[in-house]
Amino acid sequence: MSKTVVVYHSGYGHTQRMAQAVATGANAQLIAIDAEGNLPDGSWEVLAAADAIIFGSPTYMGNVSWQFKKFADASSKPWYAQVWKDKLAAGFTNSAGLNGDKLATLMAMFTLAMQHGMLWVSQGQMPANTKASTRKDTNHLVSYAGAIAASPSDASAAEMFDGDLETARLFGERVAQVAARFRG
Repeated sequence: MSKTVVVYHSGYGHTQRMAQAVATGANAQLIAIDAEGNLPDGSWEVLAAADAIIFGSPTYMGNVSWQFKKFADASSKPWYAQVWKDKLAAGFTNSAGLNGDKLATLMAMFTLAMQHGMLWVSQGQMPANTKASTRKDTNHLVSYAGAIAASPSDASAAEMFDGDLETARLFGERVAQVAARFRG
């Protein structure tokens, strides 16, 4: 069985709910980046032992949060030793806007993964893009690079769309399935 870790930052709880859904799908361990951009004790060792690392951050101003960026910058020590090389990587994000430049956030995570020599796992879900589609459908926002969600700026984390959370769960499931194939 492969070991998957979800490492994420959440500012208002929406990305945390996504992280929990991804972790449920992947049967993964959660590591929360705190409000100061730090990881809990022992987290770097957990990440080093993982077969797959799934990154999560809200989209703020068209990019990852500064807390996630601090984590990414701190990963230069594992980068130098090539600790994450050939691990699987994936990413997810949430913002208030339907677009909100979420792709830029996923690309920041993708670039981080590529810097580490990791292998990126895509969304792998067909889009819900017909006239009959609703926000209850999976991949309604149509992303191929990673899981995305949109939460209105005046909505609490408890009010997130079921379709977005199910998309996140299925995304985690996909990463775990790909990791199992790589483990052989």
